[in-house]
Amino acid sequence: MPATASLTQHPTHWQGNFDAMACQCQLLIEPCPRAVAAKLLALAASITQQIESKYSRYRHDNLCFAINNAAGSAVNIDAETHRLLQFGDTCYQLSGGLFDLTSGILRQVWQFDGSDNIPTAQQIDSLMPLIGWPKVEFSPTQLIMPAGMEIDFGGIGKEYAVDKVAQTLKAVAPTLSILVNFGGDIAVSQPKADGSPWRVGISTVEDPTTAGQRVKINHGGLATSGDTERFLLKHGVRYSHIINPLTGYATVGAPAQLTVAASTCLQAGLLSTLALLHGNQAEAYIASQDVPYWLTSTTVTGDKKSK
Repeated sequence: MPATASLTQHPTHWQGNFDAMACQCQLLIEPCPRAVAAKLLALAASITQQIESKYSRYRHDNLCFAINNAAGSAVNIDAETHRLLQFGDTCYQLSGGLFDLTSGILRQVWQFDGSDNIPTAQQIDSLMPLIGWPKVEFSPTQLIMPAGMEIDFGGIGKEYAVDKVAQTLKAVAPTLSILVNFGGDIAVSQPKADGSPWRVGISTVEDPTTAGQRVKINHGGLATSGDTERFLLKHGVRYSHIINPLTGYATVGAPAQLTVAASTCLQAGLLSTLALLHGNQAEAYIASQDVPYWLTSTTVTGDKKSK
C-alpha cells in the first residue's frame, strides 16, 4: 500500500484513501481480509498515478505535453490513448461540438477564481482559431495536430480513471462490491452480495464539504458538475467554469449543481457537463436523456472564493 494511502476498517466495509488528480480518492470495499483490501487500494492508487502521469496537462514530461508541443509533427500514441481520442471524437459528434478536447486552451484567458475578471472579446477571439476538434487527425498509432493547438484530457481524465479502477478491481476481486469515489466522480464495480446499495451523499451548494441528499447506487456511475467553487461574478452575473467551445464564453444561467447517474462515470460526466452547457435549458436537456439526475436549480450568488 502506498505510503500516502490509508486504510480504515468500518463495521460494514473497508475505506481506503489516497490523494491524486487534485482531489481525495476513496475506495469503499465490502468486508474481506485486510491484506486483500490493502492490495486493492495499492492497485487503485497505481492505476490512478499512471493515468495522471500520462495525461496531466501540468507535467512537462508526459504524452500530453508531447502532443501539445509537437508543433504540427506526428506524435506516436498507444492503444489506450487512441481509445480516449475515439471517445472524445464520439462526444464531439453527439454533442454537436459542445464537447471539444481542444477547447482547454481557453483557460489562458478564463481564470475562475471567484473574481470579476471577465476576458475581453478580443482575448477570446484570439484563441478561437486554435479550437476545433476536426482539425485533429489521429490513427491507432499516431496523432497530428496543427501548431499552437492543445488537447486537454481534463474534461474526461478523472472519470476515465474512476471507470478504469472500478473495472480493474472487479476483474481482480470479482466477488466484492467496490465503490470508487474520486472527488465526487463515482463508479461501483458490481452490486453488493446482499443486494443492498451503497449510499452516497451529494455535497450541498451552500457548503460543498457537507453531504446533503443521499443517493443509492449499486452499479454504474455518478458524476456531478457545477460552479459552486469555480466561477466568476460580475454585475450580478455568475459565469460557470464550463466554457462553450463554439463561442469561447463561459456558461451563464445554468443550475448551480447537477448530479447524473449513467452506466459509467464517463457517460455520467459527459451528460452532466453537456446539460450545464445548455444554461437555463439544462434541466430540459438532461430530462430528455432519460437518466436519473439530481438538480440544484437555484444559482449561487455568493462571493466565496474558489479553493
